Formats: sequence, C-alpha cells, structure tokens
Amino acid sequence: MENEIPKIDLPEDVIAGILNDSTILSLYANFPCRLKAEIVVLCKKGCVDASINLVDYHVSDNSFLIVLPGSIFQVNKIEGDLEIYFAGFSSDFLKTVSPFKSLIDLSYTVRHNPVITLKPEVADLVEDYFRLAVKTKDLFQLENRDVTHSLYYTLVYTLITLYGKRKVNKESLTPAERISQDFGQLVLDNYAKEKNVAFYAGKLGITPAYLSTIVKQTTGRTCMDIISNMVIMDAKAQLKSTNLPIYQIADALNFNNVSFFGKYFKRYVGISPLEYRNGKADENSAE
Repeated sequence: MENEIPKIDLPEDVIAGILNDSTILSLYANFPCRLKAEIVVLCKKGCVDASINLVDYHVSDNSFLIVLPGSIFQVNKIEGDLEIYFAGFSSDFLKTVSPFKSLIDLSYTVRHNPVITLKPEVADLVEDYFRLAVKTKDLFQLENRDVTHSLYYTLVYTLITLYGKRKVNKESLTPAERISQDFGQLVLDNYAKEKNVAFYAGKLGITPAYLSTIVKQTTGRTCMDIISNMVIMDAKAQLKSTNLPIYQIADALNFNNVSFFGKYFKRYVGISPLEYRNGKADENSAE
C-alpha cells in the first residue's frame, strides 16, 4: 500500500557521520516513519528516548542502537550535549548482501534487543569503527561496492561479537509469549488492512477469545489497544508529514469512508483528524 507511514531510505549505498546537535534526529521526532534502510548508532554522550516497533527505549552514554529495515522508528525526546556516531546502509545495497546463518541469527537477536549498553572500553572500540567508516566514505566516496561490503561485513562481525551473549532463544519463550510475539508481528504487517481480532486469531490458529486472554496476560494490553495504537500512529504520521487529503488517508488505512475514519480517530485521540492536522492538542492518546 503506497499511502501509509512514511518510508525512509538512503539515496546512496552508505552514509556515515557524527552528530553533535539534534538537527537530524529532530527529523524523526513527533511522528513515526518506517525505515527501509538499516541504521546503526553509537551514543557516546547525550540522551535520546525513541520507540522502535511501538517499544520505548532510552539511549544514553555508551548505548548502541540498531534499527533494522522494516522497523517503525520515532524519536520522542532529545536531551543534553550530543556525541552520536551513525552509519546507514540503503535497501538497494542490502539486497546485494548474501545472507548466512550468523547474519540471520543476528537479525533475530537484534529485533528483540535493538539497544544494548556497552562497557566504556568496548564503546571506544566501536567508535573507532564509525570513525573508520566516515574516513573510508570520504576517501573512496564508496562508489565501489566491494569497499562498502567490507565495511558492512566488518560491522556484522562486530555485532555478532557484541550480541554473542544476548541470543534470544525462541525455545525459552513460553507458548503464551510466543503467541503474543507472533501477534505483535502480524499487527505490524497487517494493521492497515485488518483491524479485527478474528483475523489475527485465524492466522495463529486459535480463537479470538484465547488470543485476547493471552495478549492481555503477557502485555497488560488488549488486542484492540495494540491494533488501534498502530492505526492511530500511522494516521497521525500521515496527517502531520504529508499533504494527502484526509479521504485518501482513510482509504489507505482501509476505512470504508472518511466519516467512519473521523469517528475512529476521534474515539482514540479526542479530536478530529482535521483538528489534529491543524495543530490542536490531543485530548486523549492511543497507547
């Protein structure tokens, strides 16, 4: 579907740099985006509160953050003097990377642990990688993908080392936790088209009542809370970051008509879509 949460990709294979102010991070504030690229970040100084796939994370001194392609990302708060190192790899470049077992295992682990805190001496070593990436990009302009592949695989093997003791063992999850986890992924993939709990229960091969009970027990939230939160987050993003007519946003989110969309939005936000677009403060917020 074309009209959904804004997608962010990179115009070149790789970017790398150092942030000392909040200018770039502010582009990701206030409304979410879905990343097509892969972004890795080392925070040496400062604090950033961000959400990845609806989960809130606190990034501070010596935090390492990875945002995988397809993730929904939003910056919620920026504090202090920043010293942040970053590198990003475009979706076009990632298509040229040959998957191997360690990389697949790493992706699964990172998806469940996108933020880790490093020991100061380890953070210093990772900083060296980012400085090398910046210098390499400046020197070679990275027109040769062999150089970019070398940078990427160096990063991957560094991450395998960093995450080696943090592997997520799916077998260690309880059946209820696995169901709840799978439900969350299904919602991320289908919320724009499917808002009925029965759809997700059917995909998981269980009854809606059982799914509702499991999700409530494991997350403290109802299935509809989770589904509606995604829908409202997407609607807010489109209202603030695009000039699309409201009826097109309603259609993109699979509402039968703009009136139904307006009622749905107001139920969770407390104001109409137009009022929200024009800057009126929320009276309520979808959690």
